[in-house]
Amino acid sequence: MAATPPAPAPPRILLAGDAHGRLHQLFKRVKSVNQSTGPFHAMLCVGQLFSPEADAEGAPGDVADYLVGRATVPIPTYFTGDYGPTAPRLLSKAAAGARGFAPGGIEICPNLFWLRGSNRFTLHGLSVVYLSGKKGPGGPGCYSQDDVDALRALAEEPGIVDLFLTNEWPTGVVNGADTSNMPNQVLDPHGYDPVVAELVAEIKPRYHIAGTKGVFYSREPYVNDSAAHVTRFIGLANVGNKEKQKFIHAISPTPASTMSSADIHAKPPNSTLSPYAAPAQSVPIEEAPKRPADNTDAQYWRYDVKRQRQGEAEGGRLCFKFTSSGSCPRGSKCNFRHDEEAVEHYQRNVCFDFLNKGKCERGPECKFAHSLSGDTSIRDSRPRRRVESRCWFCLSSPDVESHLVISIGEAYYCALAKGPLVPNHVLMIPVEHCPSTLMMPSEAEVELGRYKNALVKYFEKQGKTTVFFEWVSQNSRHANLQAVPVPFPKADAVNKIFHLAAKKLGFEFSVVNPDGGAKVARESLISQSESKSNLFYVELPEGKILLHNIDSNEKFPAQFGREVLAGLLSMADRADWRNCKLSKEEEIQMVDDFKHGFREFDPAE
Repeated sequence: MAATPPAPAPPRILLAGDAHGRLHQLFKRVKSVNQSTGPFHAMLCVGQLFSPEADAEGAPGDVADYLVGRATVPIPTYFTGDYGPTAPRLLSKAAAGARGFAPGGIEICPNLFWLRGSNRFTLHGLSVVYLSGKKGPGGPGCYSQDDVDALRALAEEPGIVDLFLTNEWPTGVVNGADTSNMPNQVLDPHGYDPVVAELVAEIKPRYHIAGTKGVFYSREPYVNDSAAHVTRFIGLANVGNKEKQKFIHAISPTPASTMSSADIHAKPPNSTLSPYAAPAQSVPIEEAPKRPADNTDAQYWRYDVKRQRQGEAEGGRLCFKFTSSGSCPRGSKCNFRHDEEAVEHYQRNVCFDFLNKGKCERGPECKFAHSLSGDTSIRDSRPRRRVESRCWFCLSSPDVESHLVISIGEAYYCALAKGPLVPNHVLMIPVEHCPSTLMMPSEAEVELGRYKNALVKYFEKQGKTTVFFEWVSQNSRHANLQAVPVPFPKADAVNKIFHLAAKKLGFEFSVVNPDGGAKVARESLISQSESKSNLFYVELPEGKILLHNIDSNEKFPAQFGREVLAGLLSMADRADWRNCKLSKEEEIQMVDDFKHGFREFDPAE
């Protein structure tokens, strides 16, 4: 009987604090540690990477030495501290020629990756989540409201996050900790961020790594609320600090995705309660830009998050999530009221502002009823509102951005993507609320095929081939099959780059019906996916379909398809749609241009 092969050794990771431009000193230490106790797979840097001095670009050890090739980075290094006087200028130059996939960092020079904004990626099997920048008035080096909201959404997804990287420490992290040997700098209020505290309490990582306070501190593990595993917080000192505080630290964590249940549930004897057990009052993010109010339909999708941060969590205010859908992921911990009667009124088209505040600032212009009498005909004779009425993609929803629509059929409509990867980035979307195009009826599949053929012909006229992809998740609300045009000279590389990207994330694609044509492959995909709730597939230009069935505990990047094509097209800075937002006027012009060229191919014409 063959022996069971030994489990692979866990990755060995170095952690480093604020470099403050002293990269020569940092990497000299890394080389020494790597030779004596390595090899190490990667290094994660938190805190300010760049020098605090405005004239430090030419100083020894400054990032510029590495960007121009005067020095080399010894091991793959990922950083979040993208601030400092020289940072905007240096990073803008480096990002222009960036390589690689955005979630795992923009490679600004060989082996040095800028973790910009917020995201999640897999590093040697470890699920890594990060918040780049710091709290501040806005602009370069400060995280944005979108960055925070993206992490809040991620926190609701299944699976365990192994590492959470932030620059500043979470407010309250020392609550319940042993203070007998605690360094004085830990008690200094500087360098703490209450927003980070809220995020780590929601994300519940196994390790939380932070910098900025200039001191090394390894807190006792603490037990997470509503999670089996414990969290370890590690704060790192500045590189080359005079107090000889530890600025580099090694860990070798086994990825949670490969751990046994017993190991995940293990709690060291010195574990404490969560320092965030008592719900802290949410705080505003000072740099968060106001969402434009030119749309008469309020953007309620992050209504509760915004109110929680602004300290308006009054017991009388309604939870929009619960009122609009009948459930709330925060459950009993929600700071807002869960009112079943309000749910009923909302489904009968009563205005949420009227329910919540007793008045509506939109007045007669509001599309919904300002009465609890049950007679909603004072506004219109629409049937009871369904919970999908707040879906971005339902054509009947007041939140749909109808100016992006380019064609409407019987079962599908087409729209240009919000924050497109390329100008002609198209979404094919079911008219009715459906979480996957693979679940649509056969007659709808026929119409989808007509739209796909029309797009292929339209893009061929421009000298481009078409790549289609879809991510299906158990959390998916409304399906969208994406179509991205790729220049003919790059068509042969599509298959290869998707396989390389899959290998980077630790999985392999299966090929759906490799001997059949595109139509047969699609039919085979539908039959294979009937029992699968989480999957990603991409339809290649030659007609093959690559499929990945996603495990329930697997952290799969929601923007994977876009990120891969961004790499292929040398557009790494456009991998995140949030970096590609256009004004409404620009979007309208883009739609008009597309319609003009697509008219002769549009099956709905």
